[in-house]
Amino acid sequence: MTTGIKIISTPSKLATPTDLGDKAREALSVAINPLIADAFALFVKTKNFHWHVSGSHYRDYHLLLDEQSDQLFAMIDVLAERVRKLGGTTIRSVEHIRSLQRVKDDNDAFVEPKDMILRLLTDNKEFAARLRAAHKVCDEYNDVATASLLEVFIDETERRTWFLFETQA
Repeated sequence: MTTGIKIISTPSKLATPTDLGDKAREALSVAINPLIADAFALFVKTKNFHWHVSGSHYRDYHLLLDEQSDQLFAMIDVLAERVRKLGGTTIRSVEHIRSLQRVKDDNDAFVEPKDMILRLLTDNKEFAARLRAAHKVCDEYNDVATASLLEVFIDETERRTWFLFETQA
């Protein structure tokens, strides 16, 4: 299966030493960088909806989406720094994000609040599945540190999903 992900070799001056080896470094970078791109895309989508929500649940949704976007933004740096600790390289530009992201952009001029919640619910559920898939790569290469971070992010993503699900009632 071709992922369409361009592998960029690590310049020697950026090749942080690790005992996990070159194969592990590459596999882990390939697994984590798309998560960073997805976190960026999901952050922007969540913030977009935060800025454009309207209606009778405005305050509740506005605050919820602000909290969730902050959580996503905080995830980005942690994941990128983990890739660097492993001796890999990470996101360089918006174009790079676009090439790796699997979360679809949302450019609609207006979205009903209930549809915002449903779209984010779906995106977060899919993101959790991708976090779990990356966790399997960590297990394969005995990278317990990255696996531990992903476990926290899986829990946070499940919490976002839960909160979004409960707002639909």
